[in-house]
Amino acid sequence: MKRKLNNLYLVSIVLAVNILLDRMTKYLAVEFLKGRPNIGILFDSIVLGYVENTGAFLGLGSDWNIHVKYFFLIIVPMIICLAVIIFSIFKSVDKKKLILVITVAAGGLSNLIDRLFNSFAVIDFLNFGIGNLRTGVLNVADLSVTFGAALFVMVEFRNGKD
Repeated sequence: MKRKLNNLYLVSIVLAVNILLDRMTKYLAVEFLKGRPNIGILFDSIVLGYVENTGAFLGLGSDWNIHVKYFFLIIVPMIICLAVIIFSIFKSVDKKKLILVITVAAGGLSNLIDRLFNSFAVIDFLNFGIGNLRTGVLNVADLSVTFGAALFVMVEFRNGKD
């Protein structure tokens, strides 16, 4: 019981931190970037510019039928995120893995909040790269998903070598 309670606290903190950071940065993007020219930082290696993505990764699915969008862009991700969170609370024992998995789920949930309350549009505003070699436009939730997943894989590989 104590482990479940500790996991619940840790899950709650990781969810709150990730979601709040994403929500705050999206609010700032709306306030300071929407309708304005892009801003280049560090010789344009980081470009800030407001974009609304009505699809999934790199706009995939933006032209899908509304019912297909609801199923694949809201219902399925919501079920996956909730299952991961519940599983993490009741089954997880490795704190590093729990933090990383919940970081991924938090990123997904924060983008789901956009989809639910912004007519499927997720606010994106970050673009990284050098010259023409660039990422797609993304947000802090996407960074949570990407870095959480990448670090989880690294932890798994490291654990496999011990």
